[in-house]
Amino acid sequence: QVQLVESGGGLVQAGGSLRLSCAASGLAFSNYAMAWFRQAPGKEREFVAAISRSSSLTDYADSVKGRFIISRDNVKKTATLQMNSLKPEDTSVYYCAAHPFGISRLNTEYPHWGQGTQVTVSS
Repeated sequence: QVQLVESGGGLVQAGGSLRLSCAASGLAFSNYAMAWFRQAPGKEREFVAAISRSSSLTDYADSVKGRFIISRDNVKKTATLQMNSLKPEDTSVYYCAAHPFGISRLNTEYPHWGQGTQVTVSS
């Protein structure tokens, strides 16, 4: 059974930082691209960042480029999202997802999802 478990969310002031982690089990982690998406109340789930299986490729939404960094550790089976210079508009539930092939910005292409972790940025 595939499990993706996010952690690290919380409340932070604007300009602060948070580090989200996604622990994977039940899948051959190094064979999956990993991504982070987010969803705010009343809005669609949106792409945040993705990383390829070997970490050779990364992709970021324009809204987070230069502020967020995605990484992974294939030995520990974890994916991480370092979020810096946080803004109130970054407030969302953040989800990690696993893709069996390459990185993608389309949430419909990801078969495996975590339960999400809340990030709230106060102004």
